Formats: sequence, C-alpha cells, structure tokens
Amino acid sequence: MTRLVLVRHGESEWHRENRYAGVSDVGLTARGVAQAGRLAVWAAAAGLDAVWSSTLGRARVTGRACADATGLELRSDERLRELDFGVGEGLTVGEMDPGVLEAFRRDPVRDHFPGGEDPAAAVKRFTACLDDIAAAHRDGRVLVVAHTTVIRLSLCHLMGVPLSEYRRLFPSLGNCAISEIALRPGQVSVLEFNTPLDHAASALETS
Repeated sequence: MTRLVLVRHGESEWHRENRYAGVSDVGLTARGVAQAGRLAVWAAAAGLDAVWSSTLGRARVTGRACADATGLELRSDERLRELDFGVGEGLTVGEMDPGVLEAFRRDPVRDHFPGGEDPAAAVKRFTACLDDIAAAHRDGRVLVVAHTTVIRLSLCHLMGVPLSEYRRLFPSLGNCAISEIALRPGQVSVLEFNTPLDHAASALETS
C-alpha cells in the first residue's frame, strides 16, 4: 500500500482575484508563500518518503519548500499540471460569456470551457502519474503538490463516481489543505479530504 498526500499549492495571484488559473504560470502571493512554509513544517514531521509536484511554478515553489524541509529531492511531472481552461483561462466568473458559464455549471465535463482540456483526458494522465509514483514508492508515504480541479476530478474517478459530479461532491479544496489516499492494486481508500493545515499539524503533534 502506498499513501499519497494530495495537496493544492499555496494561494496564487489569480486565485486571490478568483480568476481561473489553469496552465498559466501564475506566481504565489505572500500568503501563498507563507502557506507553503507552514506545509513544509508539517511535511518535516509527516514521515514522507518522497515529494512530487506539478511542473507549474506555483506547485513547484510549494513543493520545493517541503522538499527542503524534509531533505528529500523534489521530483516534478507535467502530468500533474492543472487543466487548461481554454476561453476561461485568466477570467473571473463575471468576465465570462454567460452562456458558456451556464453550460459549464450544468455539466462541467461534457461542457468544459471551449478550447480547454477534456477533463477525462486530464484524469487519465493525472491518475497514470499517481500509479507511477505509487509504483516507485511502494509502501511509502508521498506528498504530491498539484491543483484543485485535477485533484477533485481524479478523486471522483478513483472512487467510481461520474466525473461531472466533482464540483458538487468536492465544492472546494483549500490551499495547502491535506487530502490523503491509500493505493493498493485495484483498490483506493480516501483517508482524509481537505483537512486544514492547522488541524493536520495538530493531529501530528498528538499522534
């Protein structure tokens, strides 16, 4: 069994403004850097065997802080990147075409943003990467720093839930919050989801 801790990176400049940040390489805010620092403190005491991240800068900066704190190498894989949001990239909800937004809200998979990545394809490459990470660290505990939409979609896939349910089942994922799954051949268990970092740190202190 391999345990994977799936974490959304620290707050980025566009997230602070509620803009869709997919494949755009947006930097962290000062708050995001501080969140990465707190995650690094948690990581140092979490018994990790490896640290992986998306190749996008906001995830790499967050992952680098954790790798430095644990003395582990930061490994990155582009398959862990966020979805490309196409015409929605860089926009707020108020700036989007109302018809496109309405269709997306009805079915965010079938009617994903025009010009963007098919969510099913994103899940395929993301979960393939998770499988490779699990194979490389059998019976280990691995931190994977990635992105909110691809994590939520992939959790639906791993749990056997229709992908179109991801916004309803997992309406939000906090920056640097802890979500952990256990992977066994042909089986996945969700150990926790979206635990605020302060709560996760307290649990480590009392365990």
